[in-house]
Amino acid sequence: MSKMAASSGRALKSFVQGCCGCSSVILPSIARNVILQKPAVTVLARLVCTSSTLQRKNIAAAGPEKYTQEFIKKQIEEFNIGKRHLANMMGEDPETFTQEGIDRAIAYLFPSGLFEKRARPVMKHPDEIFPKQRAVQWGEDGRPFHFLFYTGKQSYYSLMHCLRFIQLLERILALPYCSIEEEYIQRFRRALEVQSKKQKIEPLQYDENEVAFSIGEGRRKTATATATVRDNGSGNITVNGVDYLLYFPVLQDREQLMFPFQFLDRLGKHDMECKVTGGGRSAQAGAIRLATARALLSFITENEVESMRQAGLLTPDPRVKERQKPGQEGARRKFTWNKR
Repeated sequence: MSKMAASSGRALKSFVQGCCGCSSVILPSIARNVILQKPAVTVLARLVCTSSTLQRKNIAAAGPEKYTQEFIKKQIEEFNIGKRHLANMMGEDPETFTQEGIDRAIAYLFPSGLFEKRARPVMKHPDEIFPKQRAVQWGEDGRPFHFLFYTGKQSYYSLMHCLRFIQLLERILALPYCSIEEEYIQRFRRALEVQSKKQKIEPLQYDENEVAFSIGEGRRKTATATATVRDNGSGNITVNGVDYLLYFPVLQDREQLMFPFQFLDRLGKHDMECKVTGGGRSAQAGAIRLATARALLSFITENEVESMRQAGLLTPDPRVKERQKPGQEGARRKFTWNKR
């Protein structure tokens, strides 16, 4: 190694002497420079590596770009400037240049044969391009507006807070001296309209014998029924001119037919004549039950009407048979799998 260094020194000395005869002065200075600059190069390389590490950003952790109000405002200003330039290019009035005119101009200036519409050039208002951002949830002092902001699920815990508050109010109402705080509780109560008042109730009609009767109609699937309920009866019920015990051999259908009378405790107090068409036995029983309940509204009070509504006797059943799907045996049932 020492021999190689010596030969390198002699070669450098002869080269310098050939260029300018001052090798005795230059060589020491060159040696000093080489020796002194080695640490500097090492330090510089270390600094460069450190600075590149510090300037690196975690783009994934930063998340999507925040479209602030200032950013949207700047984009709107640029859009208005571009719209004026585009109107001047097309010979239109910038003040009356609408979005339809912009679309026509873009389609004319930038013809595109791309099938995907989202890949074609567009010029829309920034409000249509950039997604809406959530409103700022804290003030200028940095304090959040909602008192449950730091829970992470302020909507959920706000709902739980309201439910707990309602439970406490109901507990107060159950106490014997709740009337003392009636004024406080009334601040949180709201008058609701009774749904039964929206129910249309036909007035009672009278036949030639001065017997009151009422008519109701009902539907269930494809069955349609009309029921005529008469007052001061003995409990006789006929369906299409046949006694209901013979017309409905299934006990469940009979119970469904008689349920409105049982609910109002009016068994054996009315006579009823029914006419029903379409559907099967179960659908016909459901249609007659709805028609019977509607016909009985003329004989009862408002409180009983509300009780019937809450029991579901006045609500039509919207369910129908589900259609058969292609490629399978029924509405839900699949064909039996066969290996061959």
